[in-house]
Amino acid sequence: MNNGVYRRRRVINRCMLAVSLGALLFGLFWLFWIILTLLAKGAPALSYTLFTEITPPPGQGGGLINAIVGSLLMAGVGTLIGTPVGILAGTYLAEYGQRGWLAPATRFLNDVLLSAPSIIIGLFIYAVYVAQVGHYSGWAGALALSILVIPVVVRTTDNMLLLVPNSLREATAALGCPKWRMITMVCYRAARSGIITGVLLAVARIAGETAPLLFTALSNQFMSWNMNAPMANLPVVIYQYAASPFRDWNNLAWAGATLITLLVLGINILARNMFRKS
Repeated sequence: MNNGVYRRRRVINRCMLAVSLGALLFGLFWLFWIILTLLAKGAPALSYTLFTEITPPPGQGGGLINAIVGSLLMAGVGTLIGTPVGILAGTYLAEYGQRGWLAPATRFLNDVLLSAPSIIIGLFIYAVYVAQVGHYSGWAGALALSILVIPVVVRTTDNMLLLVPNSLREATAALGCPKWRMITMVCYRAARSGIITGVLLAVARIAGETAPLLFTALSNQFMSWNMNAPMANLPVVIYQYAASPFRDWNNLAWAGATLITLLVLGINILARNMFRKS
């Protein structure tokens, strides 16, 4: 009887291991296929001019410097706007929202926002900002990206602060330390690596968002630092150039897609290795 049970469990265990390994290999197969395709088609288009010249008209050489600068500006401003809001909201949920209905309701709404399609955020910003001022702008694009940053940072901050042992809070309170100082000097330091990881993952998410920028920043064929005007960005340029009938534009689209992919991979690797020993 015991031998039969053992053999059955061993067979089931091996079957589940085989299924898990098959699922792992299936996912890795598509991941490596996508990366290899991007490198095969995009790497030849990576050149010095890609980072020094603006997007060209059809039939002429050029680069993506205006789109790269626009993406960096909007992603940077969006991160600067969304990160403090997300950290403070996550702090309230973890440190002050133990009682009452507000914290559970906020967590639920945050999860809804976290899983909402990004095009809805773009339409929202278009309705409340772009349509009111009468023109597309980099500020509108940065605002849309900041809304995408907030739920990621809120969820990460909330989870990381909840992992901080209560004994640290009790010891700090026993020394007469006010709660705000306990949060900033003890809880934030203990959860620092997780919070920074959440911010980096939020940046990785917004790096390749196209739909919100189509309704907010649109694009610009020229080099522009003016955030109050339409601004070029890599996702929209890739979308436009990939669908064009011109081969040179297609090559630039592959190069832009390769840049974004390498950026997102680099940020994810950095996020998973930063402060690993802390």
